[in-house]
Amino acid sequence: MGLITEIRDSISNVVSTLFSAQDPKRIGIYGPPNAGKTTLANRIARDWTGDAVGPESHIPHETRRARRKENVEIERNGKSVRIDIVDTPGVTTKVDYTEFLEHDMEKEDAVRRSREATEGVAEAMHWLREDVDGVIYVLDATEDPFTQVNTMLIGIIESQDLPVLIFANKIDLDEANVRRIENAFPQHETVPLSALEGDNMDEVYDKIADYFG
Repeated sequence: MGLITEIRDSISNVVSTLFSAQDPKRIGIYGPPNAGKTTLANRIARDWTGDAVGPESHIPHETRRARRKENVEIERNGKSVRIDIVDTPGVTTKVDYTEFLEHDMEKEDAVRRSREATEGVAEAMHWLREDVDGVIYVLDATEDPFTQVNTMLIGIIESQDLPVLIFANKIDLDEANVRRIENAFPQHETVPLSALEGDNMDEVYDKIADYFG
């Protein structure tokens, strides 16, 4: 019996080692510009690693290349999930350099930024089709969710058969309307939060562990 026990324990240790060595799941944070994707990515990264993912800004398309924070381990209610957070550029059908002129930028800088943002959108779409294992879709709860971009992206996510959580962000604002988002995409669970204020982050982490663990 001693030999059998040793063999059984050895197999158990090997299986445990292989499981723990699995690559983390790549979770893409998607949504339209200025929905609060980077704010949420930073909130998650700081809460679990102490580091931020990237700079936040009120200027549209501040994130123009996908940023990645690796090996973020979230533990909730006995469940543990290790993920790479991929903060993607905001997806839109058109990036106009005049948007940046409204933020006191020189025309040359505005044109360069719009070009980089357009390239970033293409990169985000590539990540969605090829390189993510699940999606956190962030929407501004003060805005109308019935847009071409949101319908298109949710459709692509569904066609890829990716697990997706919809986060209704900015519930700290008086004009937030979470029910409007729930009605827009009733086939997916919607979680209200304020990434800026940290409101309802316990439920956010519970859902991340449930969906992606």
